[in-house]
Amino acid sequence: MRRRLVLVTLLFASFITRFPIQASFAQTPDNSPPPVIESPPPSSETSPAPAPTDEHQLPELVPHERADTVMALGQLRGAVRVSPNSADARLKLAQELYRIGDLDAALDECRVALKLKSHNADAYLQLGVILMAKQDGHAASIALMEAILLNPELTQAHYNLGSVQYSLGNHAAAIQSYRRALELQPNFLDARYRLALVLKLANRHQEAVQFMEDAAIGGVPQAQYFMGNAYRNGQGVEKNLALAIRWWNKAVEFGQQRAAESLSQLRRQALVPDQPERRRNEAIEGFRQYRDELWADYPDVARNTSSESLGIALLKDSQASNGVKVLFAEAFALGEAAHDELARLYETGLDTRLAQFDTRILTCFTTTAADGFIPSKKALARIYGKGLGVTPDVQKAKAMLKGLSKQEMKAVLDDIGTH
Repeated sequence: MRRRLVLVTLLFASFITRFPIQASFAQTPDNSPPPVIESPPPSSETSPAPAPTDEHQLPELVPHERADTVMALGQLRGAVRVSPNSADARLKLAQELYRIGDLDAALDECRVALKLKSHNADAYLQLGVILMAKQDGHAASIALMEAILLNPELTQAHYNLGSVQYSLGNHAAAIQSYRRALELQPNFLDARYRLALVLKLANRHQEAVQFMEDAAIGGVPQAQYFMGNAYRNGQGVEKNLALAIRWWNKAVEFGQQRAAESLSQLRRQALVPDQPERRRNEAIEGFRQYRDELWADYPDVARNTSSESLGIALLKDSQASNGVKVLFAEAFALGEAAHDELARLYETGLDTRLAQFDTRILTCFTTTAADGFIPSKKALARIYGKGLGVTPDVQKAKAMLKGLSKQEMKAVLDDIGTH
């Protein structure tokens, strides 16, 4: 029997990466902020969102983590064998099984725990979370409401119930649950984000923006992305492309891909010739205003001309770390002076801040060139033509110049010594 348990435990460990999971809420103390749980935001600005699942793919564990999981499961199963009528032991085993994605076994253990101790709010909360992961919204809502009846101050139960009601399309009930979670724990950023989403779906845009901005300021990337959308479209706030760009950039820093795509679309709007002139000018002005407003973050740095690069000014002011950061921000925002400085630094490097042929600069140029930024196309043609930090590739260098005038192409080809 013991050998069988070990084999089962090892099988659980080997399949860890195959199961969708979410962080267990049952152990979250009410006096500390719950974890921010990412969920799919609405698929468009006007249509209802798909049900948020809160599911994550467990990252592949390194050997010592896998060994820890095997050991933990073994210890928890051992505790259940020693005390089979212990509700706490059963619940802890359910939580660990849930953590590795064995939802059916977790569900069984959770139900046993409730049979042994029927007035256990944490067990009902865990049961609700497991049922959410199994996409059984109605059963999950019943379990979560039971948890709330037993402990009305269980913040995570209110929050999860809000997510379930949201997925079931009960927006009014979802709003009520999220508000209650925030009454209990005002610094619960993800509850603010989720509440904002539901208010947005209910066309209560001004209310939604208040909660969305709180979450965005707190560092929730999806909220930052949606704040960018709000300022881009003027939903609940006055339309302001510069602020949209700022929020999207913040989201990109956290790896929010949809924000990166929005910035790319706006760059193309500014650069692609077949765009209507009004739309092109709107995008160009938005990027210019964004670059101008960066100066407000550094009030002690003197600005000599309206076209001056803040990043270059910071480098001259011996603020190299800030200077490099701002150079990238300006270059991604189509700042030509910043771009030219990065092109120079790509070849020379900058002490420990930027290595020679730094791949971050190459990525910046590749990204903006794909959107049609001519200075980046020229820089990449030089880089590939001369083999600067990359394998020389004359054909790729020439391909970068597609769309340039013959005079511009000739100047670049003369520079790299090929025709």
